[in-house]
Amino acid sequence: MRIGPAAIIALLVTLLSAAAAPAADWAQWRGPTANGIAPDTGINKDWAAKPPSVLWKVALSDGGYAGPAVAGGKVYIIDHQGNQDIVRALNLATGEEVWRYAYADTAQANYGFARSSPVISEGKVYTLGRLGQLNCLDASTGTLIWARNIMQEFGGRKPSWEYSMSPLIDGNKLIVVPGGPNACVAALDKNTGQTLWQGGGSDGPGYATPVVATILGIKQYIVFAATGVQGVNAENGQLLWRHPWKTAYDVNAATPLVAGNQVFISSGYNHGSAMLEITAQGPVVLWESKDMQCKFSSPVAYNGLLWGGGEGTFACLDPVSGQTLYKQRGFDQGSLIAVDGVLLVLMGGNGELLMMTPTNPPQVLGKITPLGGQSWTAPIIADGKLIIRNTKALACLDLK
Repeated sequence: MRIGPAAIIALLVTLLSAAAAPAADWAQWRGPTANGIAPDTGINKDWAAKPPSVLWKVALSDGGYAGPAVAGGKVYIIDHQGNQDIVRALNLATGEEVWRYAYADTAQANYGFARSSPVISEGKVYTLGRLGQLNCLDASTGTLIWARNIMQEFGGRKPSWEYSMSPLIDGNKLIVVPGGPNACVAALDKNTGQTLWQGGGSDGPGYATPVVATILGIKQYIVFAATGVQGVNAENGQLLWRHPWKTAYDVNAATPLVAGNQVFISSGYNHGSAMLEITAQGPVVLWESKDMQCKFSSPVAYNGLLWGGGEGTFACLDPVSGQTLYKQRGFDQGSLIAVDGVLLVLMGGNGELLMMTPTNPPQVLGKITPLGGQSWTAPIIADGKLIIRNTKALACLDLK
């Protein structure tokens, strides 16, 4: 079944409407609805008169890009010291450390160390390190419940810049992307760590976190792997469809967007973006564009438009035609999230944060520089608070 242009816009608007709810935790990569949209409302939009205040700031020692997550009044993040990764739980209100859990890594940095975000579910926090170490910890105490190494146990091929995707929780399943022989994707029991299935072909891992979707009536995981994007049956790991997408250095890192039976993908290194329609006969390319190149910053569908960028450029595309509606330099390897009718756009090079309207063209409503410096990690929002980091610190700002 083909979804027409009007239906695409309606679906993208639905993504916005679904976020119009009370403030919530940000317990997984890309937030409560896994689309980069925060449900918070009533944020302060007059930054000239009342810039967001910094509630606390905590030093980080990883020198890198691991992302935060928030659940139950705690901020979780993977830090690093010496030859160990350090999972840290901080009090959301004060920034004080509640607990920490250390596990073996190495002392040799590769653009920092861990770079994924924790995911929290039913009192457990799950973390994935750059060398494939997967941990399940008690979210209250940091006590280890179970651990596996997805590279060693599934014959995974570590990417050049190492494992970067975040674990995905889907019901009782924990989804990871080892990138091994007949183990591009693996589903584990989230409570025990036992393997439920492995499959999805044998492509190596990309850097993107999978997406849960139902396409043509089949629940599946959309996986942006090393050399293509594919749909994998959520029940048994069967490879349902695949579209080749070969990027320099196999860097497919931006999370795909899904609306109905259409999938939007984007990569850097002068590759660009594409809108795919998944049919019973396989994927069909509806359009491609070079103007949005999401190297590792994930795009956002908001106000019926596609927003995103990388390789220095921030852009807005029409989701139906692929027409470029707006393009601006200066983004570096920045990131963005949407909240309460605005976009928060973080400039990757200098850490400047812009509040913009999601319109064509966008209007800048306010600017602040919370931390400054290289800021490649996407910020998150929980309970009216913005959690943001650069390579040296994590900070919490009041958006109300």
